[in-house]
Amino acid sequence: MPENFILSINPGSTSTKIAVFRNTKEVFLKTIRHSTEQLDSFENITDQYAFRKQIILEELESASFELENIKVIVGRGGLVKPIPSGVYRVNERLAEDLKIGILGQHASNLGGLIARDIADSIPGAEAYIADPVVVDELHDLARISGHPNFERVSVFHALNQKAIARQYAKSVSAEYEDLNLVVAHLGGGISVGAHYKGRVIDVNQALDGEGPFSPERSGTLPAGALVNMCFSGAYAKEEILRMITGKGGLIAYLGTNDAYEVEQRAAGGDEKARLIQEAMGYQVAKEIGAMSTVLKGNVNAILLTGGIAYGKPFVDFVSERIRHIAPVFIYPGEDEMRALAMNGLMVFKGETEAREYE
Repeated sequence: MPENFILSINPGSTSTKIAVFRNTKEVFLKTIRHSTEQLDSFENITDQYAFRKQIILEELESASFELENIKVIVGRGGLVKPIPSGVYRVNERLAEDLKIGILGQHASNLGGLIARDIADSIPGAEAYIADPVVVDELHDLARISGHPNFERVSVFHALNQKAIARQYAKSVSAEYEDLNLVVAHLGGGISVGAHYKGRVIDVNQALDGEGPFSPERSGTLPAGALVNMCFSGAYAKEEILRMITGKGGLIAYLGTNDAYEVEQRAAGGDEKARLIQEAMGYQVAKEIGAMSTVLKGNVNAILLTGGIAYGKPFVDFVSERIRHIAPVFIYPGEDEMRALAMNGLMVFKGETEAREYE
């Protein structure tokens, strides 16, 4: 096997995805499913890392990959402290914050830990994470919520948004750092970011409470009504949190988180499905318009990405309302494995420097 391969590792709640790239060419991709019984045997997520690492090594061996030829390993970044965009070497401090889950426990925390452990066994190999969801480049104005007890924070689909922005820049022979873009990631959660010359200076907190509703999330809700519900005594805290994230959006209105199913129902004459689909598009368009004001109307392009971007009726509905702002380009789906590998490749080729987590 030729030298200088890149390994991408993306742990999810019930699966671990791995991919091997030779420069920009994907040569291996595998999604490893984990049963509930397997994962229930671990007290917490961090305890799973040795189990998942061993399965990864077994899959690579089964595919006849020799570890010594892997020189760069990039794990999905987890819930570490807020950091600027970039590729981060998995140093001791980063590994410790991933272990303790400084901002929460999530399977993505395992990505950097596994990458570091494997890299330590390979002479000359380096382990990194790239653009975790906690990337924070917000302008000071964007942090103000309206009350000092509540500060807006940055949690969004940083990896895919940044990768798509760079892909667009390359397609027009420009540098990402020279462009102003609005990027909308349309997936289970929806995030819309204002990219000002390579920095996401404003973005809705896509995890639990801001912006458009999505297949699984309620987005921004009427604050007074939400407070009244919280103190009504009719719901437990956990129930309300699930309404906001996990059981909101399309699931709450239509009983499904499948945007394609909703599209088909709407096309078949289901008026409620059509209304809810259009309402989601309406809110996405409004958020894009809001982010264009952050960039003072100076927007080079609007980029729509994520799984929902495969849906032509939805994309057309949104595009009709925003194309007066800037040209609209569609990048359906997301390729996190490639995005991780390309970040590692940039470091390997000296096109960017790895950052140190402090």
